[in-house]
Amino acid sequence: MKTSNALLFIFVLLYINASAQWPTHTVCKEDNLEIYYKSCDPQQDFALSIDHCPDIATHTFNIRAATVLGHSIKELYVKMEMIVNGKTVLTYSETLCGPGHSKLIFCGMKKGEHLYYEGPVTLGIKEIPQGDYTLSAKLTNQDHVIVACADFTVKNYLDY
Repeated sequence: MKTSNALLFIFVLLYINASAQWPTHTVCKEDNLEIYYKSCDPQQDFALSIDHCPDIATHTFNIRAATVLGHSIKELYVKMEMIVNGKTVLTYSETLCGPGHSKLIFCGMKKGEHLYYEGPVTLGIKEIPQGDYTLSAKLTNQDHVIVACADFTVKNYLDY
């Protein structure tokens, strides 16, 4: 009887792990602007918050982001895609950490360390495009392993 209970318990754990998805988090929800994100890394979720949502496009705003690193960051690369109606319409990539490129304070952090950033961010854009779309962001390290990954849903009804 104990063997069948143990097998059932293992099956339940495997089923829950295989079927679980990370929740969708709300970054901001204003009258005309909504931003949500969901981790697309099956191994871990992360936390992100923004102080004042309407300032995102035109001002410097403060963010807080946190996660426990599943992989070391000797080199770090970001790739972002803007997706409209299932089609990629814009792609952006940049080296954030690497030989001669240490733009971030967490460059060089090791697996298992707690990454926490609180501070100002400036996007350098004049406005957030109007409409409903997805921004896909993927951070990979020197081994081409995902360090963090998220799909952001943006709903902007502001008329600039």
